[in-house]
Amino acid sequence: MSKSIAVFGIGRFGKSLALRLADMGVDVMVVDNNPEDIEKIADKVTYAIEANLTNADAIQALGLDDIDVVVVAMGSDLQASIMSVMIAKEMGVPYVMAKASDERMGAILTKVGADKIIYPEEESGFRTARVLASESFLDYFDLAGNLCVLEMKPKKEWIGKNLIELNLRGAYNINVIAIKDERGTSASIDPKKPLTENDELFVVVEKKDLKNIK
Repeated sequence: MSKSIAVFGIGRFGKSLALRLADMGVDVMVVDNNPEDIEKIADKVTYAIEANLTNADAIQALGLDDIDVVVVAMGSDLQASIMSVMIAKEMGVPYVMAKASDERMGAILTKVGADKIIYPEEESGFRTARVLASESFLDYFDLAGNLCVLEMKPKKEWIGKNLIELNLRGAYNINVIAIKDERGTSASIDPKKPLTENDELFVVVEKKDLKNIK
């Protein structure tokens, strides 16, 4: 089942994130107080809603009960960001990520319940979308051309099988370059060792094939 992700605020970062997630087949709700911005993105996402994100009642009316992740992307609006984080957590959203303009704002948003703080100079909508779109992806690193490196957990169906049995190159067109386990990270991989749920894989994959393993 695809994740459901709500993006609050569709400035440059929020718009980039929402569009990337939608391209990857994620159910995306975008919320903003600007009707023109909402109209421009409405046909590209699952839901596009105009709402005042400084108003608790307006946020509660969005119906976040079935939302897996809320991304609060109004890095310059502290009041709206605080209200959005607080109400989302009160409504039971499992994971709330908030954009902050500086460390002070990040500390405030953490105190009111944000699970993760992101900063514009450290994150991009593209990279964040890759991580959010999958239960398995832990991090994403863009390489030149059509390649990228993923840090990921083994998919559930991979656990208990070794790399020879899985034939990941043939099945998914990915190459495992390192594995992190209880002993640390190593590029000396034993292809006969079964994967565990605690392992972390570093793989090289063509961007066009990301959808096959999300």
